[in-house]
Amino acid sequence: MNVTIYDVAREAGVSMATVSRVLNGTAVVKEETKQKVKQAIERLGYRPNAVARGLASKRTKTIGVIVPDVSALYISEIVRGIEDIAVMYRYHIILVNSDAQLEREIDLIGTMWEKQVDGIVFMSKQVLPDHIETFIQAQIPVVLCATEDPERRIPSVNIDYTKAIFDGARYLIDHNANRLLYVGDPAAASISSQARVKGFKEAGKDSGISIDILELSDLTYETSYKEMDYFLDSHPVPNGIIAVSDEVGLAMMHALQDRGFKVPEDVQIIGYDNTRLALMSRPQLTTISQPLYDIGAVSMRLLTKFLQDEPVETYSVVLPHDMVIRHSTF
Repeated sequence: MNVTIYDVAREAGVSMATVSRVLNGTAVVKEETKQKVKQAIERLGYRPNAVARGLASKRTKTIGVIVPDVSALYISEIVRGIEDIAVMYRYHIILVNSDAQLEREIDLIGTMWEKQVDGIVFMSKQVLPDHIETFIQAQIPVVLCATEDPERRIPSVNIDYTKAIFDGARYLIDHNANRLLYVGDPAAASISSQARVKGFKEAGKDSGISIDILELSDLTYETSYKEMDYFLDSHPVPNGIIAVSDEVGLAMMHALQDRGFKVPEDVQIIGYDNTRLALMSRPQLTTISQPLYDIGAVSMRLLTKFLQDEPVETYSVVLPHDMVIRHSTF
């Protein structure tokens, strides 16, 4: 992995702005600090990006977009919203894939700083103190997209994840499901995961129904199918399932159908995201619809407000969700 200016700043114990001042000679820096930076550069073998240095202090009309998995259907729809608004305001985007790895995310933020992007739209499973520290050091406007900072320090655009899953669970309960299963990633994986589990538990509270949670090791179709198959070997068959994504919902449907169960007669299933996969299944999948395009578009528009010093009404934007009823439920 290439050494970035963030690595130099961390090694020297200074900010990225200080490293930049040393490299460009744009301000007076204490000799002791200057030597720390130079020694860090030598130890790490850092080579400054000459193009980026030449662009220092100038607007590049470029936005960095960091996502965990560019191949995911829901992310592609979000990115479409980001790009359309970026084009409207005459910005170019640099889209990069982090694989949801903290070290790579930090490295990419540093890389974006080197490329002198005007701002960053950031997506991740969770926002940790390391992210916040890097954002502060980079001094670049950042908007979190479909991602939340637990302490609400960074502007963000999301839906109400707790209410979304609560609504899905209540729909199943209202349609005679009394053994509910929520299938998703571990609650500890992110603040949105915790919110979804909270909504599921709240819906089942005081209802007199049975609820269970299946935490998947990853959210791919293959893993979801296999782990649901294991679950069915040792647990009662639920008659209502909410999945964390349409892909996971489809895996649940197929795992049950392959055992001879009918959907929705035996088991009602609700997906999440309202991607095109929901229309490809048979029966078609009822799903909780996030306004994915709008989440991307509003995130980019919020970032442009910061870049153009426009008034900002709220730092934490919550968009409405919806239930799209199809044939996997009654």
